[in-house]
Amino acid sequence: MISVTRLGGSEVVINTDLIVTVEKTPDTVITLTTGDRIMVRESVEDVVARAAEFRHRVLQGPGVRADARDHAASLGVAAQPSGQSSATSATDPAGGAKGGGEEA
Repeated sequence: MISVTRLGGSEVVINTDLIVTVEKTPDTVITLTTGDRIMVRESVEDVVARAAEFRHRVLQGPGVRADARDHAASLGVAAQPSGQSSATSATDPAGGAKGGGEEA
């Protein structure tokens, strides 16, 4: 499934297995096996890249763990590194501040 933006600005998630064609006419038009045609803001190249990335992740199989970057890529957004904020990155694993070297 990939997320795309309709010309009106609303987001829609499309099952890539249902895509028959992606055309540039001059807007990008996605035709589905159901006969539905969806006009989207993304370029033909972007839609094809998102579909290919999604297919690649599906074909990797259940033994491969997806991370936030994979999910963000499928949605077409940038991912933030998970589990770290600027506050936690300034501390070492023992809980002390980096570079604060206490002397005994």
